[in-house]
Amino acid sequence: MVREQYTRTSQGTSLQNPESQYVYKIGIYGWRKRCLYLFVLLLLIILVVNFALTIWIIRVMWFNPEGMGLLKVTKSGLRLDGESEFLFPLYAKEIHSREDSSLLLHSSQNITLNARNMNGDVTGRLTVGPKIVQIQGQQFEIKSSSGKMLFSADENEVVVGADKLCVTGPEGALFEHSVETPLIKAEAFKQLRLESPTRSLSMDAPKGVHIKAQAGNIEATSQMNSILVLDSETVRLPNLPHGTRGVPGNSNGLYEVCVCPDGKLYLSTAGVSSTCHEYSRICQ
Repeated sequence: MVREQYTRTSQGTSLQNPESQYVYKIGIYGWRKRCLYLFVLLLLIILVVNFALTIWIIRVMWFNPEGMGLLKVTKSGLRLDGESEFLFPLYAKEIHSREDSSLLLHSSQNITLNARNMNGDVTGRLTVGPKIVQIQGQQFEIKSSSGKMLFSADENEVVVGADKLCVTGPEGALFEHSVETPLIKAEAFKQLRLESPTRSLSMDAPKGVHIKAQAGNIEATSQMNSILVLDSETVRLPNLPHGTRGVPGNSNGLYEVCVCPDGKLYLSTAGVSSTCHEYSRICQ
């Protein structure tokens, strides 16, 4: 405490006997001093708590000079090691895994990948759900490692670019409409079957239809009638067996295939000359 005294003198008075004395006290005392000490203590406690929280956050979040925990900042971008969980959308130009491991995307509901244009509109979308995989876009393509197109689909057509299309289902392939192909071939040692359960089966080609069985027979089965129309200038049967010359006048076991004007076929006992008649009772 500092105390200053000031003495005022006048005529007729002595310096040794001052009339009055004034004392001024400088400093903080009483409740103000206690409030100041309490405020300084509170600031010190807050500082210690903030410092402890900062240390705890650094330890929990694994902050380091290279990044944060498993997330590292490199010259080429961000590198993330181990498993991570994203609670909000992730925007990235490129996502790839390390050379010695695969990239795994896991979700309890579904995974959706969106591609947007400059206006923010979705131009392509891939959704992988628990029961279905949906792809939305103008065109879908699958290419090989060499860049060859294997499969392509758009609104107009579906193209299979592989050299061979193999359908391994037990029921085969079902086509609701027409099919255009240069070749239909069965696998080795397996039968080729073309079937239409409720409608007709038609094969058309501008330059002809070629059917060939190298190691078996060709069978045509119908629930009602089998109609074979040979609309051609020339019909050739090159592999028909030739009979041997028998006893003249003996036609037992020999028949002649006759054709009616309406296309009906019937057998007639063979004779020296043709036994087929245009106005036969069978044709009427």
